[in-house]
Amino acid sequence: MDLGIKGKYALVTGGSHGIGLAAARALASEGCHVAICSRDPKRLSTALKILKKEGVKVLAVQADVLVAEDIINATKFIDKSWKKIDILINNVGGGGRWGSESMEETSEKVWSDVFDKNATAAVRFTRWAIPHMRRQKWGRIVTVASVHGKEGGGRPWFNMAKAAQISLMKCLSLKTDLVRDGITFNTVAPGGILIPDTGWDEERKKNPKLFKKKVLENFPLGRLGTPEEVAGVLLFLCSKNASLVNGACITVDGGESKSF
Repeated sequence: MDLGIKGKYALVTGGSHGIGLAAARALASEGCHVAICSRDPKRLSTALKILKKEGVKVLAVQADVLVAEDIINATKFIDKSWKKIDILINNVGGGGRWGSESMEETSEKVWSDVFDKNATAAVRFTRWAIPHMRRQKWGRIVTVASVHGKEGGGRPWFNMAKAAQISLMKCLSLKTDLVRDGITFNTVAPGGILIPDTGWDEERKKNPKLFKKKVLENFPLGRLGTPEEVAGVLLFLCSKNASLVNGACITVDGGESKSF
């Protein structure tokens, strides 16, 4: 199937591992030139080698999205190198396990950092990308939120940040001056995804028996998802085939969540 994105230029934030790297690889496999950013230089270097095997142009930029100047420098570097961007995947985020179970014991800084890492970063990268997409009359902006942005159950600072990301995409999808310039705005809301060296993987290593019991009780498929399964949905939303999908929030969780 021709997805119509060969030769397009894409940025995947937080693209050095997990869902971000899987998305970058999926785009590169379709002939997209891909830029990734991450604060971890080691992961960036490894990801760069992986992506270059696809034979496309690849950029890797070190940036901590909690530092506004880092985002400015990253986007300036892409502007200078490519002078265009067709696809933006706002993947960078996290914080679902930050703080503690107690709201009173969790500092205000956790709230603000989690919001900035997820929602504010998405705003900043989106504001940068839109003028490029307007000029070429085509663009895809997809934000990776979470099922916890759609329903309760997580830590409130994380849910609030993820709900804000979903709201951002929905609100922009209704702006006729943007979407009639060929730009679409969508969200993907993953459930539990097993990513090496992150929360779920750490739980698995710590207590395999308890982890297995928890998964069997809470996940209809009896397993967590993979980054590649989320990337497949992201890839579709970035394609020409998704031209009528605008303002959607697509859950990718194997039936885990309970909201409609």
